[in-house]
Amino acid sequence: MISPRIAFLDVDGTLIDSGEVIADSTIEAVQTARANGHLVYLSTGRASVEIYPRIRDIGFDGAISAGGGFAEIGDELVIKRTMPEAAVERMVDFYEESGYDFYLQAFDELYPSPGVRNRFARYLDDDSERKGETRTDLASVTDADEHPALKAFADVRPLSFTGIAKSVFLAGDLTAFDRVSAALSGDFHVITGTIPHMGKGSGEVTLGGVNKGSTLLQLLDRLGLGAASAIGIGDSNNDIEMLQVCGVGIAMGNATDAVKAHADEVTTSVLDDGVWNAFRRHGLI
Repeated sequence: MISPRIAFLDVDGTLIDSGEVIADSTIEAVQTARANGHLVYLSTGRASVEIYPRIRDIGFDGAISAGGGFAEIGDELVIKRTMPEAAVERMVDFYEESGYDFYLQAFDELYPSPGVRNRFARYLDDDSERKGETRTDLASVTDADEHPALKAFADVRPLSFTGIAKSVFLAGDLTAFDRVSAALSGDFHVITGTIPHMGKGSGEVTLGGVNKGSTLLQLLDRLGLGAASAIGIGDSNNDIEMLQVCGVGIAMGNATDAVKAHADEVTTSVLDDGVWNAFRRHGLI
């Protein structure tokens, strides 16, 4: 009898590629592992509202979202690690004084600054040009008519300072990460490198101590499971703490060198059966 395991999968760069397509083998791996009695959770920097239906429809036991700000068991929100209003106000004031675009993540709402939609539209166009091809042989997790992020970021309205777990800043200024870190890192957890090709012109901000790894441990405690049974798979800087606390931390083949340095092992890349190979190696499928 194989002891049940619990796997935590990042979304961008792990479950799906930058073009938001997903390998058939990844879907098969998730569904087969669950059919075999293992638990499979998402663990993403996306807010819950950004986990598109075509992702959730694959079938998961729950999710950690907003980089550790929230956790769900099934459809039930069980962990909320949001910022005090004064902290959100301080963060927003710095972004606005610096002229940076940004958006705030609540559990089921996004609050973008006015320039975010256009910046993402340019990013998506640039990404298509860089790839130079469309993977029509693989399923996309987005709608064909308009990218869901563009729909969400078009809804510019007064910001909320309550219920906010994370912010994402976007700037053409490659010193943005250093400036945000200098201004906020005493009380906040600031990372960069989570949006491909923007480098230090973008980053994520949560409260100090709030990350995927620390929330994962709280979730395991609620589930009555030990970290030794957990497998974490990711590719980006916001996955490092997750890889560190799991019994087995696995970096994708397309992960950054920094992430690979914190992993116990490296699997193949996102569209090269990376999740399937990792699950197979550890007996989930």
